[in-house]
Amino acid sequence: SQGIIERDETTMEKEIAGLHRVDFEFSDIFYFCRKGFEAIVEDEVTQRFSSEELVSWNLLTRTNVNFHYVSLRLTVVWVVGVVVRYCFLLPLRFTLAAIGITSMIVGTTVVGQLPNSSVKSYLSELVHLTCSRILVRALSGTIHYHNKENKPRKGGICVANHTSPIDAIILTNDGCYAMVGQVHGGLMGVIQRATVKACPHVWFERSEVKDRHLVTKRLREHVADKSKLPILIFPEGTCINNTSVMMFKKGSFEIGGTIYPVAIKYDPQFGDAFWNSSKYNIVSYLLRIMTSWAIVCNVWYMPPMVRKEGEDAVQFANRVRSAIAQQGGLTELPWDGGLKRAKVKDTFREEQQKNYSKMLVRNGSIG
Repeated sequence: SQGIIERDETTMEKEIAGLHRVDFEFSDIFYFCRKGFEAIVEDEVTQRFSSEELVSWNLLTRTNVNFHYVSLRLTVVWVVGVVVRYCFLLPLRFTLAAIGITSMIVGTTVVGQLPNSSVKSYLSELVHLTCSRILVRALSGTIHYHNKENKPRKGGICVANHTSPIDAIILTNDGCYAMVGQVHGGLMGVIQRATVKACPHVWFERSEVKDRHLVTKRLREHVADKSKLPILIFPEGTCINNTSVMMFKKGSFEIGGTIYPVAIKYDPQFGDAFWNSSKYNIVSYLLRIMTSWAIVCNVWYMPPMVRKEGEDAVQFANRVRSAIAQQGGLTELPWDGGLKRAKVKDTFREEQQKNYSKMLVRNGSIG
C-alpha cells in the first residue's frame, strides 16, 4: 500500500460480527471511532483529486511538494533539467501548439465552406488528425495504442476514463471523433465554432446542458446516423488522478447504440497529466504539462459492449466501468466524481448511519 495508514480489507459488516459475543458493549464504540479517524486521515475519495504519489522522484515535483535540497549533485542535475525544460522544450512546444491550433482553426474553417460530401468528410478527418498529431508532438507525447481492431466505429459511442483535458487529444491522435460538450468563449469558443463547420460535433449552449431530454435527443439523433463519427464521452464528468475510475453518469448509457470502452493510463514518471482543477486554472495546468519531460501513456481499445436485456442504464454503466478499471489497472470506486467540488448529500450520510445502527442491532441488543 502507498497510503499512510494500513487498512483491513474485511468489510465492516464482517468486522462488526466478529466483535460481538452476545450483546452490544460500550467499548464497541471505539471501533467506529477508529473507522472515523481512518476516513479523516486518508479517505479513499478525496485523495483521488490530488496528484498520485510517486515511487521515486522524477526531477519535477513530488505530488504537491517542490524541490528540496538533498545534495549538491542532485541540485545540479535538477537545475540543468529546469534549464532544458524551460529554455529549450517550452519554447519549442509552445511553437508547435500555436501551429497546431492555428492550423485547426484555419483548416476546419476552409473545409467547412465545402458542400456536404465524401470529399468534405475525408478532408475534415485529415485536418483533425494532422492537427491533433501536431498538438501531441507539442506535449512530447509517447502513446502506445493496444488492440486497434477494437477502435470505435461510426454510429457508436466511445467512453473512457478521464484524467486530463488532453485525453481527447490523446484519442484523436489515432482517430476522429465527434466531441460533446458545452459552448465556451475565448480561444476555445473560436476552435469550437470552426470545427463544428467541418465535423458534426455536438456543442450545447449553457441553458441546453441542463435540459437532459434535449441532450439525450440530440445524441440519439447523432448515433442513429451511421455515417457520422463516433461520439467521445467521459462519463465521470471530472478529472480523476490516474489511479482510479469513479462513478459513470448513466446518461451516456441511456442513448442506445454500441459502447466502445477505452482505458487510458498515464506514466507519472515522465509528467503528471492529472488536472487538479480545484488548484490550477487551465493556463497554469498547461504550463505544468508543457514543462514536464514528456507525456507517456497507454491506450487500450476494448471489445464493444451493448446493453443486455433487463439491464438498466446504471447497471450497464457499472459493467463498462469495471471493464475499463480492470484493463487499465485502475481502482474501481462507486463514488461520484462530483464530490470534487460538492459535499456528500445529507440523505447519503443518513443512509450510512442507518446501516451502522442495523449492524449493531443485528449483532447485539441495544436498550
